[in-house]
Order: sequence, then structure tokens, then C-alpha cells
Amino acid sequence: MKSVTRSLTAFARHEAQTELGTLSWEIRSVNHRYLEVGFRLEESFRPLEMAMRKRISELLSRGKVEVALRYKAPEQQQENIDINESLAQTVIARYQQLAGSAQDPAPLDMMKVLHWPGVIQTESLDQDALSECVMQSLEQALADLLATREREGEALQAMIEQRCQQINEIAESVRELMPEILENQRQKLRERVADLQVNLEPERLEQEMVLIAQKSDVAEELDRLQSHVKEVEHVLTRDEPIGRRLDFLMQELNREANTLGSKSIDTGTTRFSVDLKVLIEQMREQIQNIE
Repeated sequence: MKSVTRSLTAFARHEAQTELGTLSWEIRSVNHRYLEVGFRLEESFRPLEMAMRKRISELLSRGKVEVALRYKAPEQQQENIDINESLAQTVIARYQQLAGSAQDPAPLDMMKVLHWPGVIQTESLDQDALSECVMQSLEQALADLLATREREGEALQAMIEQRCQQINEIAESVRELMPEILENQRQKLRERVADLQVNLEPERLEQEMVLIAQKSDVAEELDRLQSHVKEVEHVLTRDEPIGRRLDFLMQELNREANTLGSKSIDTGTTRFSVDLKVLIEQMREQIQNIE
């Protein structure tokens, strides 16, 4: 089945050349517990923010997402700049009138006059058409972001699947070793009894061995361990956000690894328990970046 695992960490840059100007998008997402979206937009595009936010929330469920849009007007519009000379003269006259009543007036800054609302007149664009271009280009930018998330997710999934395979191999190794470990414990018990020069009836010896076997029995832990691994592999195939579910399974896996270590009566199984916890921690760290 095709991987559907998506990373929370991604970056996309998209530029759209249109008759109404150039739209340049940059979208960055990082790990976050919930979906948090921030925008950097020109004021003329602020009315579209709600629609943008709604579309992003339809495609993404988690992550801190930063969205930036830069707009460059068509060259012909930039060249065709008209100045409302009547308004400019009025602004200058009012300034001179006020400056005459001031003791030490600052010199008139003509750039400020040009920035006075209405002094510079540019060719009016079809705002509805421009808004439509903005939303269409956002759609492509988000598609690029999702593609990046999925590529990163495939790498994360491959790593997790590899660790799951190693955990299964460790579990099988422990199963195979348990009879040998118990036999070694039996022999050590006999040697200890012999060293103490104590007459221990065979039935008593067997009772002691049964107690040791019961206390060190890890069959249930190994079963649960492999069951959790199977569930991890199943969750990785779901076409939905899976990060929180995987994080919960890591807690369950770690619990079984700890129990395996606490029941260990042999350095071999102790080492296996440590190896398991290392593999689980490696997965847990990477799962924090999965949506």
C-alpha cells in the first residue's frame, strides 16, 4: 500500500506569473501539537485571510504553519503612474500654512506628499480577478507543501518500519533463548546447593525452578510487544493523521520493554531490553514530526 505518512516539517515556495502581477508564496510548517497558522500579507489581501485559513485547515490537521505572500504588480501598471497634482498642491499649501505659524518648521518631505492617500493614482486592477488568482496560486503552493510532507513522511515511515522489524527480531531471539536461560538457572541453583552442602530433595529443587520460571516468564510481554509492533505497522497505512496514535503506541512498547528488563534473570535479556528501549526512543523522537 502506498505510504500516506506525512511529516509535520516541510517548506514550499511557489511563484505564479499572471496578467494581474506576480504572486510569490512561501509556506513553512514545523512540529506543533495543534494547527496554528500565521500570515504575512499585504493589507490589500487581508480580506482573503479567512478563506485562506479555512482552506489550510481543510488540508492540514497539525503543525505551526507560516504563510507569506509577496505581490508584484504588472510592469505596465508600475510605469503608468499618474499624480493628482491638484490634491498634491492642496497638501503642500496646507503644510505651508501650518508651517507659517510654527517657530521652527521641518522642511517639507515631498516623498511624504506622494504617499498621501490619493496623490499617486495607478491603474485600477480587477480586484475580484486578482483575489481569484491569489486563491488559485495558494492551492498550488499548498499542493507543493503536501508533496514535501509526504516525501519526508515516506522517509520517516521507512525508518519506523525498519525499527519495528528489529524489535520483532529481538522478541524472537528472547523467545528462543528462554529455555536455555532457564536451564542455566537450574544448573546454577544445583551448583549453589552443592556449594552449601545442603541436601535438597529433587521435588524442592523443581519447586524453586518453577518459581523462577514464573517470575521470569516474559511470554505475555513478548506477545504484547509484537502485537503493538503489528499495530504500528497497521497505523502507518492509514490515510489520516496518525502521529498521536503512534505516540501512544510508543508508550505501550516502552512499558513492555521495561517489564522485560525488570523480569530479566540473564545479562542477555537485560541487553535485549536496553536495545528495545533504544529502538523505541529512536522511533518516538521521529514520530513527533509525523502529522
